[in-house]
Amino acid sequence: MSTEVNNVTSNIAAAAAAAAATSASTSVTPANDPVIFVTGGYDHTIKIWQAHSGICQRTLQHIDSQVNALAITPTKHIVAAAGYQHIRMYDLNSTNPNPIINYEGISKNVSTLGFQEHGKWMYTGGEDCSARIWDLRSSNFQCQRIFQVSAPVNCVALHPNQAELIVGDQSGVIHLWDLRSDHNEQLIPETESSIQDVSINADGTYLAAVTNKGHCFVWALTGGSGDEKTKLNPRHRIQAHKGYGLKCEFSPDSTLLVTTSADQTARVWKTADFSETLVLQHEAKRWVWDLAFSADSQYLFTASSDSIARLWSLTTGEVKREYQGHQKVVSALAFRDTMIPVS
Repeated sequence: MSTEVNNVTSNIAAAAAAAAATSASTSVTPANDPVIFVTGGYDHTIKIWQAHSGICQRTLQHIDSQVNALAITPTKHIVAAAGYQHIRMYDLNSTNPNPIINYEGISKNVSTLGFQEHGKWMYTGGEDCSARIWDLRSSNFQCQRIFQVSAPVNCVALHPNQAELIVGDQSGVIHLWDLRSDHNEQLIPETESSIQDVSINADGTYLAAVTNKGHCFVWALTGGSGDEKTKLNPRHRIQAHKGYGLKCEFSPDSTLLVTTSADQTARVWKTADFSETLVLQHEAKRWVWDLAFSADSQYLFTASSDSIARLWSLTTGEVKREYQGHQKVVSALAFRDTMIPVS
């Protein structure tokens, strides 16, 4: 009997092997592709890539705004893009380069977005000082719930229990919004700072936050099941970067935490003791705006100010692939991978 949990491999390698039997010009339907990699930038475009080859398959038009954030639905049929005063959705299975759905009515930049695990609803956060819930099953394209705070929202993360949102704002406050009770609590890890990004690991046992001062804070999480609220217990304060912190994310297997910064690096930390294990830096030395792990936690995608996205090996720290095609800053990326069981 195969041990599916312990014996897995990334589809990046599998896709590369399959590509040897396929012409580079062959179009692959994204929803049927186990690996989907999408980037967006200041050039008002969104690009869909073959992750294993670095070939751009399609370019989508995101007019009137830079792309602030990207997210792919769990079904891998739709990519959502956050921009100025709107969220736009594109069909990954169509050749249509234009959005098929527009969510409007937001006064400023939408900074972040993501999906509930079954794709029933979407969450967003933005410069209008709010986090929002959008029911994707509704036909009126209006947000159903709004959580108002006193400062622009930079980041939102959904707890694995699908019932709590972690909201980080520019005044340095982390808000815990319980969607079940509509109750919220606040946490301020340090004064006179901005919460740039937050991340919860897949087990729901750790929360990380990175600030504009380059500090990374880590809390252990307890509770959160049933109607019980999640409790945060401080664990680590890391001087992750000398410059402005931008992003943080836990690996799917919860063994690594990566932070990125304006100091031109992505830094890899072991969650066993939160010691630094790798520093990823390209000779171009530009800001690292966004990141995403492969499903097996062996590779990392990064988006950079030099208009290039990169795939890194987290074993060697080497760049394995570059994705070139954007004309300006690559400010956002999204990646969905699946695991292949090995007998």
